Parts: sequence; structure tokens; C-alpha cells
Amino acid sequence: MLRPGGLALTQRLIEELKPAATDRIVEFAPGLGVTAQSVLKVKPLSYTGMERDVKAADLLRDRLAAPGVQILAASAEKTELPAGCASMLYGEAMLSMQTPEQKRRIVHEAYRLLERGGRYGIHELALFPESIEDATRKHFEREMSMNIHTGVRPITLGEWEKLLQEAGFQVRWHCTAPMHLLEPRRVLADEGLAGVLQILFNMVRRPEARRRVLAMRRMFQRFESNLKAVALVFVKP
Repeated sequence: MLRPGGLALTQRLIEELKPAATDRIVEFAPGLGVTAQSVLKVKPLSYTGMERDVKAADLLRDRLAAPGVQILAASAEKTELPAGCASMLYGEAMLSMQTPEQKRRIVHEAYRLLERGGRYGIHELALFPESIEDATRKHFEREMSMNIHTGVRPITLGEWEKLLQEAGFQVRWHCTAPMHLLEPRRVLADEGLAGVLQILFNMVRRPEARRRVLAMRRMFQRFESNLKAVALVFVKP
């Protein structure tokens, strides 16, 4: 799953978004399509996945093949989809990886794509408390970038809300959860026994991957008091 709040928080987000057969749904960065498979159970009018990785997009076309489903290899910052084409839009574990300007462009694109009354859901990392010191924030960003070899820039719950409100959205709901991404209990709940065994097998075969995973787990444990998972739902008025 590789979601900050795991499968449980994803399920709560989808329950709050309330996908229906009358919806035109857009998903930013669907990855392996795990959440998409859940959403598609309601057989919406349409589903469009925006996946920047061309190879991942090709795999998703095979995995999610169904009437009304399309996967486009494009960036969430500039989808080139028509304005007001979606009634529901969501994305998980992708905004936290963006710079402040990229975050702003993506949420503005989400606002453009949604019709009035449309719902936008996100599932991301959040820093705590709201008064977190700037030095702690920068230390965490530096550690994350070193461990996963890419920039990670989470913000506080209040900052997430402000970011979306400045784009024009209204906050409808939010929920937080512990950020136990690599804890054994969370991995078992999200991946199942077969998935856990496959992960362990891969870690045994690939020492470098094992070192990175264990380093990331230690880092998450060090920052446990300053890091949570958060899911929010916004509405375009």
C-alpha cells in the first residue's frame, strides 16, 4: 500500500468521499491501482487515472481495464483535461513529495477539474504540532531525503487546510492516524501474510534494499512525535 495511514485510513477517506455510480472520478498518481480497484466497485460513470510514470500507466491500463476507465500518462500539475470534468477527485501519498509551488499548482489543477460541489480527498503526511520548530522540520526533510533519495516536504494539518482553502476549497472533514508505515503490524494489515512474505523474501535477496527499509523505519520511529498521517476531504463551493 505504502500509504502514510495505511489501508484503514484510505478506507475512511473513500467512505467520506462517498463514490457513486453517478460520479466522474479522477485520481492523481494511482500507483499500483489498489485504491482505484476499491473505488471502481461502485461502477462510476467514468474513472481517469493520471499517472506520470509511463511504465506504471501501461501496467494500470491492463490491471484496471473496464468500460469508462482510462489511464493517462500525464502530470497532476497540468492534466490537460477539460475544466469541470470531475465530480470526485483524490490523490494519496503524492503531495507530500512536492515543493510548495508544486503543491500549489496541483491543488489549483484539482480545483479547475472539479465541478461545483465536487469533492477532493487527500491522504498525506502531516507534521505535528502546529508550532513545530523550523529546525525540526528541516532536520526531518533532510533525513527523509537522505533515506529515500527524494525530497519529502510534509506540512502541518493547519497548513494543509490553508493550502486548499487558498485554492478555493472548503474543508469538510479530516482524520489523523499514527504514521506506522513500516511497522510489522501495519504491514501485515495492509499487505496480508503473502505480501509480507514476499517483502521479506525481497529484503533477504537485496541487502541494499534491506538497509534502506530498516533505515527508514528507524527514522520514522525517531520522528514519531512529530509525524502523523492525515486524510482530508474538501469541497469546491
